[in-house]
Amino acid sequence: QVQLVESGGGSVQAGGSLRLSCAASRYTVSSYSIVSSYTMGWFRQAPGKERQGVAAIDRDDSTRYADSVKGRFTISKDNAKNTLYLQMSSLKPEDTAMYYCAADPTYGVSLAAADFGYWGQGTQVTVSS
Repeated sequence: QVQLVESGGGSVQAGGSLRLSCAASRYTVSSYSIVSSYTMGWFRQAPGKERQGVAAIDRDDSTRYADSVKGRFTISKDNAKNTLYLQMSSLKPEDTAMYYCAADPTYGVSLAAADFGYWGQGTQVTVSS
């Protein structure tokens, strides 16, 4: 069972930055890190809204971003640490949401929540104006 644990959320003023981390708990049967061999993604969900794909990265380091965060957010990973990151800059109040890390063994970047089988519990990001 893959377990994902997010950290790094918090409260920040508009224009500020935060870096989210997601630590994966296990390795594949071939001893590759989950982060290096799975498609990994960041999603967010604000109260009363649907879960939205923010950024994703596959095992070949191809990335994909939601239009709303392009140029402000950067997804990256440390395969040796089995950890996924989301660097968020120039934060806006509309970025306020619970942020979730997700993983799936299926190849190819996707921002669709239905394409991910493993989820973390989330970390709250609040951006004040």
